[in-house]
Amino acid sequence: MKKIHFIISLFVITIFSGCSSDESSNIDLDGVSTPTNISALTTIAQDNSGKVTFLPKGEGVTQYKVNFGDGSSESEYLAPGATVDHTYPEGVYQAKIKAMGINGKITEVTQEVAVSFLAPTNLQVTLAHVIGDNLSASVTAKANLETFFQVYFGETPDETPVDFMEGETIKHTYANVGEYNVKVVALSGGVATTTYEETITISNPVLLPVDFESTTLNYAFTNFGGANTVVANNPGVNEENPSAKVAKLNKSAGSEVWAGSFMELGAPIDFSTLKKIKLKAWSPKAGIVVKMKLENLTNPDINAEVDVTNTIANGWEELTFDFSAVDNAKNYQRLVVFFDFGNNGTGADYYFDDIELTAGVETLKLPLTFESSVLTYGFTSFGGANSVLADNPDKAGINTSAKVGALTKGSGAETWAGSFIELANPLNFSTFKKMKMKVWSPQAGIVVKMKFENMSDSAINKEVDATTTVANGWEELTFDFNGATTANQFQRVVVFFDFGVNGTGKTYYFDDIKQSN
Repeated sequence: MKKIHFIISLFVITIFSGCSSDESSNIDLDGVSTPTNISALTTIAQDNSGKVTFLPKGEGVTQYKVNFGDGSSESEYLAPGATVDHTYPEGVYQAKIKAMGINGKITEVTQEVAVSFLAPTNLQVTLAHVIGDNLSASVTAKANLETFFQVYFGETPDETPVDFMEGETIKHTYANVGEYNVKVVALSGGVATTTYEETITISNPVLLPVDFESTTLNYAFTNFGGANTVVANNPGVNEENPSAKVAKLNKSAGSEVWAGSFMELGAPIDFSTLKKIKLKAWSPKAGIVVKMKLENLTNPDINAEVDVTNTIANGWEELTFDFSAVDNAKNYQRLVVFFDFGNNGTGADYYFDDIELTAGVETLKLPLTFESSVLTYGFTSFGGANSVLADNPDKAGINTSAKVGALTKGSGAETWAGSFIELANPLNFSTFKKMKMKVWSPQAGIVVKMKFENMSDSAINKEVDATTTVANGWEELTFDFNGATTANQFQRVVVFFDFGVNGTGKTYYFDDIKQSN
């Protein structure tokens, strides 16, 4: 019979308390049985983490090891009663529990571990239109037990979803108006998912101001009395109206004296602050009555109308219609336009553009001539420059204006010292891509820089340089802003003189800033 001789330790004394108290003994272990009743209590976390806690159990065991069955390393040795944690992906695994007895014999059992993830719960999705961008929508989502989200915006059948995390906002811009089914899927980390669906209507309602330049808006006119209005090319592109597209009203021969057209806006006109409406008009003759009428959509008997007589033939002019007396609560949403009201049609074409609310006072816009007696030309200067409205220092040649802008670049001023002025409305680059400005400089060969900036985000900007060729006299410089778009919303005009050189105290003059081709 095989005998094992060993030094008596506290461990052995504890287990075999009946052994001899001699310093050494001979113990026969052949009679010790192999570990039996081996298993493991497995606790699977219900948080979609994949965490499983193993508590091995058995009889006649001194220590355990666990092979997790997923190709990872086995656990360290575990004493009876100890636990070990392991994280699994979702799936079914064949774990092995290895139990060792005091005699070194091992019993191994296989135990199936099924890890499944719960579907996310409490999925909350916020689908919203983007303010100021009628063709765009945004999505945010949150849920319990989710790992991440996917969103389908419903624009194409084979759409690739966009992955995003809780706390992120995803924006999507649609190519066209219409109804779209938006689907947000919350993923669990396994096969279980939770889905939310909502239909969003993408529309591009016509709202004031109206400029007829949009390629997605539906400028739907309703005609009556023999008039017909459509969107058409601008018949007279100039500094007064550089737009590419305008509305054309044809008053056919013999049409009614009250012939006209109307368009329905996407919301009632808000007269709470601004009480007047202006539009640009082009007519083949002067002295005709242009009537604007406003109506309630559901009750046309609720209406208000104002007449204005034009003064220019074959050219653009801005007409202002005073609706100060209207009741804003009447919800005026239908805008009606008549040309040559009171006379039968002759087949003539009339054009109108840029319909917008206004305070009815003159505003800063191009061309800037600095001649108005009612406007305030508010310059903002920086870097050691200072600009003011001044008398023309040299009423000769190409500029006999009384008033001009004067920029003094103080002694030691920054190389980038300059001044800017803000226009009432963003510039329209649909047709005119260049700018002209008359300048007077005490020296030739200096760099004059013109820069346009977006008032909300100055990082959106474009600048162009020109070089003077005349000293102590007026000349017209041209700045090519090809590449600038109306969408840039350029509204701040910045000018620099002798750019790149520190100031020496010289004064430079500028005038007649206008768009041109």
